[in-house]
Amino acid sequence: MLIRLLTLSLLVLYPVAWFAPLMHAGLLPLFGLSEISVITGLQSLWRSDVILALVVTTFAIFAPYLKTIGLALVQWNLLDPRAQPVLHILGKLAMADVFLIALYITLAKGIGYVTIEVAWGLYMFTACILASITLGLFTEKQRRSAPGQ
Repeated sequence: MLIRLLTLSLLVLYPVAWFAPLMHAGLLPLFGLSEISVITGLQSLWRSDVILALVVTTFAIFAPYLKTIGLALVQWNLLDPRAQPVLHILGKLAMADVFLIALYITLAKGIGYVTIEVAWGLYMFTACILASITLGLFTEKQRRSAPGQ
């Protein structure tokens, strides 16, 4: 039951993480820093590069949320457990987004004219994705150890 509740809690925590500040960024420390969240980053991308925005939206929003919904459905016996390999792939796609954010931060810090400070939202977003992956593994383990499987 705890695994089910934790999975359902991710359905609330993901939207919080999307709006939470991932980082504070600005040109030199003199000009102040702007908060960047998943949502504000996506808004900016949709204005400048629609294809990249579609990819990042898929990784940051759809992949982790659909995986969590699917995982909850498996846990409540509303979706066939054979769907778990697809859910596992969705979890990997979501983790790719965290990698991209980390890569962008590393590249921007190397420029020298840009100031970037990682904010609590990046840790929360990463924790949500890692929790989803972990809950998926526990769900698979429970399914395998259930009688009649």
